[in-house]
Amino acid sequence: MARASVFLLLLPIFYFVGTANSTATTSDTNFIKSSCSATTYPQVCIQSLSSYATSIQQSPRQLAQAALSVSLTRAQKAKTFVTKLAKFKGLKAREYGAVKDCLEEMGDTVDRLSKSVQELKNMGKSKGQDFVWHMSNVETWVSAALTDDNTCLDGFSGKALDGKIKASIRAQVLNVAQCTSNALALCNRFASKH
Repeated sequence: MARASVFLLLLPIFYFVGTANSTATTSDTNFIKSSCSATTYPQVCIQSLSSYATSIQQSPRQLAQAALSVSLTRAQKAKTFVTKLAKFKGLKAREYGAVKDCLEEMGDTVDRLSKSVQELKNMGKSKGQDFVWHMSNVETWVSAALTDDNTCLDGFSGKALDGKIKASIRAQVLNVAQCTSNALALCNRFASKH
């Protein structure tokens, strides 16, 4: 009985949260689409950021923040995936080496994207040289994260490593790299408009 009454009390809150998320305006969605058109992977950009339209609205800063957060979440998932593969017993020696190297690179990616998310959050309403310094940090870390993603993929180059392990890691890391590339473009765009 108590659970039912608690649920009834929370029902209006659930309704409000549900409708608040669905109130993205056409101009908010168009802002994301037009901003994403300047990225290397516009479809990935639109697909990954459209659900954040209500919080982004038409703010280049919120757009950059959301793009970084999406990239970080995908990097964390990819790192978890690669961690599980590293424990797989059937790996050949070269595959194991490539997986371990990739795991290290994905750890660096997660670390750098985490720093970038925090830097953008903590910069407040910085202006002038202070703004340039914070954005330079963000852009440097995101660029380094993108390099880490590519270094992971490079570790699987060559026909000797072709197979399911390479294909599954490639799919995960390529998605992270595309989101990271888009996040970098959106951060650069935010920096240039400030």
